[in-house]
Amino acid sequence: MQAYVALQEKYSISLTKINKEYNLISTLRLLMALVFVTSLVLYVPSESTPALICMLFSFVAFFVLIKIHQKLVWKKNLTKALLSINEEELAFLRRETNPFADGSEFVDHSHGYSYDLDIYGKNSLFQYLNRTATFMGKTKLSERLNAILPNALIKANQEAIQELSQKLAWRQDVLALSKVSSDGQEDFELLVKWASMPAPAISMVTLLFSYISPILFFASLGAYWAIDEGIWGQISILIFVVNLLVFTSQLKTIKKEMNSSSKIHGAIKKYSRIIESIENEKFHSSRLHKLKQSLSHNEVQVSKQVQKLAALFHRMDSLHNALGAIFSNGFLLYHIHVFRTLNTWKKEYASHIPTWLDVIAEFEALNSFANFSYNNPSFAFPKLNEQHLIELEDVGHPLIKAETRVNNSISFDQHRFIILTGSNMSGKSTFLRTLGVNMVLAGTGAPICASSANIHPMEVLVSMRLSDSLEESESYFFAEVKRLKEIMERLDFKTCFVLLDEILRGTNSDDKRSGTIGVIQKMISNKAIGAIATHDLEVCLTTQKHANILRNMCFEVEIVNDDLIFDYKLRSGICQNKSATFLMKKMGII
Repeated sequence: MQAYVALQEKYSISLTKINKEYNLISTLRLLMALVFVTSLVLYVPSESTPALICMLFSFVAFFVLIKIHQKLVWKKNLTKALLSINEEELAFLRRETNPFADGSEFVDHSHGYSYDLDIYGKNSLFQYLNRTATFMGKTKLSERLNAILPNALIKANQEAIQELSQKLAWRQDVLALSKVSSDGQEDFELLVKWASMPAPAISMVTLLFSYISPILFFASLGAYWAIDEGIWGQISILIFVVNLLVFTSQLKTIKKEMNSSSKIHGAIKKYSRIIESIENEKFHSSRLHKLKQSLSHNEVQVSKQVQKLAALFHRMDSLHNALGAIFSNGFLLYHIHVFRTLNTWKKEYASHIPTWLDVIAEFEALNSFANFSYNNPSFAFPKLNEQHLIELEDVGHPLIKAETRVNNSISFDQHRFIILTGSNMSGKSTFLRTLGVNMVLAGTGAPICASSANIHPMEVLVSMRLSDSLEESESYFFAEVKRLKEIMERLDFKTCFVLLDEILRGTNSDDKRSGTIGVIQKMISNKAIGAIATHDLEVCLTTQKHANILRNMCFEVEIVNDDLIFDYKLRSGICQNKSATFLMKKMGII
């Protein structure tokens, strides 16, 4: 936390200094404008040389100050973003607020675990991890949390995340660059759509004319000024009109290509700065080095090419200035030349745009995991195995405060499936979510909330918090049966990590018991690994028939001084104490 405090102070001081410079430049601009107007008023009646010099000096100085002002605006916005990043991080670590996007748009009730494990939404794993600021970065982080990666890629990600976790300043710079300019799904999709469309052709005749006509225009205009004959002026006007007609004939094609160019321009400019930051950074891990190499194209610096594309879009955007478009195209056929250059760029580089954007997204997602690792130095990167072994030492839920979190150790080696019992509020559901969330994190290459772990990453399947679907006229019970069917179908193909919490609640106790036992037997016959929580102690007797596979574990509650005491510690065996009757008596219900 001290690093964030130091950075907050640093950027706060920097912002104060920049604001002073900004105000000074604004004052000087106003002063130069006043000097120019005053000099002009003095020069017009007297044609005074000092007044002319002052006028020219103030005119040049004004535009120089504009350039300085633009740079200061960028520097100011970047520093404000960096200050905001550290303020948000401190507020988050102090548990004052969670200011990060929660990924609610990615909630999928049909997904194998994301809804049940609270991967998305308020106070979710996504919100805890998320340090992305672009649409594609946020989407990539969601993709990583929605699927378990192959072991080789997990190992590569582990190395990359460990390296990035030590690059705090660089990670914050990339995040600040992403935050400075607005970015959204529409901007991203417009750019991808533009890149996928073939470059429209301009006829050779039009291209040839676009070079010859401006030369003829200025030649005739020069002749008119040199020899002062009206015919040359008329020729200049005629060429000007013809140029506008040629431009108008291409206008529909140009406008179709440049639809929403102003939105695309802003996004591209931001992406170029992020790419430049990646290009300029040195990486050692193979994953990061490979991602950086994806930004090379025929030894051309990709960031420069993306900046060129942004500049071309910016020039094309001047089409919206009607008066400027009339004169620039009447004189030079300006937008046809820019359009030709843009098409040349598109033919050469457009097919690479999805790859470049994906690299940015990957870095944003990896930076999010690296920030998670940096903030939690005690969390372990699990060892990986191929023997379907899962061993977790001192595992806890990463979203629970360290001061109140109770960790437990568990192994799915000798017994690969657990029947978990315990009274309400004893910690069963939290423990199941703890297992699930850490398996998901392990499957991305991120560290997990454990002191050490040895894991075979595998697909996670969960049935914990389904809901009725009014739109599909589907009851909770039927939704749960459907989920169980999906789990069984996946187990037919591969070994999966399965977590079930008090299944078949929508039926009578005998039916529920026999159904639960049937589900357990079917899952272990399909070599499932995982745990099921139940209140039915008779279900625990199933372990007697499958002693080498099933194991009973529990969370106990103690009654001390007429109070319920939960220690949330995992124990071997079946839960013995009952809290419901005691609690209802204490509250006067019965």
